[in-house]
Amino acid sequence: MSVIAIIGCGFVADLYMRSLATFPDIRLHGVFDINAARLAQFCDHWKVPAKPSYEALLDGLPPDAVILNLTNPSAHYEVNRACLEAGHHVYTEKPLAMEVAQAKTLYDLAEGKGLMLASAPCSLLGEAAQTLGHAIRTGVAGTPRAIYAELDDGFVPQAAYRKWLSETGAPWPYEDEFNVGCTLEHAGYYLGWLMSWFGSVRTVVAASAETIPDKIGKGAMAPDLSVATLFFENGPVTRLTCSIVAPHDHQIRVFGDGGVLQCKAAWDNSAKVRFSKRMTIRRKLLESPLKKRVKLAGPTHPKVARWGAAEMNFMLGPAEMLQSLVEDRPCRLTNEFALHMTEVTLAMQTAGEMSGAQAMTTRCNPVEPMPWAK
Repeated sequence: MSVIAIIGCGFVADLYMRSLATFPDIRLHGVFDINAARLAQFCDHWKVPAKPSYEALLDGLPPDAVILNLTNPSAHYEVNRACLEAGHHVYTEKPLAMEVAQAKTLYDLAEGKGLMLASAPCSLLGEAAQTLGHAIRTGVAGTPRAIYAELDDGFVPQAAYRKWLSETGAPWPYEDEFNVGCTLEHAGYYLGWLMSWFGSVRTVVAASAETIPDKIGKGAMAPDLSVATLFFENGPVTRLTCSIVAPHDHQIRVFGDGGVLQCKAAWDNSAKVRFSKRMTIRRKLLESPLKKRVKLAGPTHPKVARWGAAEMNFMLGPAEMLQSLVEDRPCRLTNEFALHMTEVTLAMQTAGEMSGAQAMTTRCNPVEPMPWAK
């Protein structure tokens, strides 16, 4: 049986526990959080072993286990580094680190120790992303010429976010969300899909800004809007937008020679992928209003019921890491992939008004499709 351990049991940890239930062959060794009261509440609810310290968590942890770092973003670098230095594979919530230099340090450490270092989100391994990727590879819409991807979440500062609680009562970390920013928190959902299909982004041309003043929190607020044009080394030009300003819109559209592929829900593993054929009627060019559903043949992966805004299996990434160890093969979520996603995302976030074209210094390969999506 494969083994994981968890550090941090805040809001997102409950989503991992709901997802863990779909993988009976994965055992949870223990959970640690610096907040003892929160740790007890979480572990009592889920009936899992609480560990009183980081050292206690590592005690007896097998060398082929994966540690899930679900701490606050400001702690990601230090926790990831400590876990790697202890000789353990790490799957971390986004972002991998808050600075590119820190991310490169983690990458070098993992490579030097022969360890896996992967970063959320893992929805690129989910059914919707894999279905859309299969449709692109098989030419359903012809050669893709451009892609538009939106990750707009509505005017969040006016939402009732103080009432958003996890299953075990953890509050939505709104101060972190506003300080860290929607780009670092959300860009990876579609950036991961895109990188899995096309590999490296060569150049990022982006702008970002804080458009809503006086948000709740201490210190400087991150941009709440970013718009990026991504130039892939082996893929179509893509526009990726992140905001907590514009009305909710999570669609991605792939514009090909023969029509448009579309998916409208980045946070739903079962979201439908549809194709609209392009046609000319008399003198008018249009896409057919009769959209064709694109499906994969056969079963895909375990699903979880919708909770809050998400219908995602958060354990697909850790499960892939563990399965790669069992099968003695390279993990689909490579160290290079995590590092490159971090660099591209930070380039979007920090673009500001005058940064212009930014050349990426890291690279990654496309991700091998899941066996059921080939």
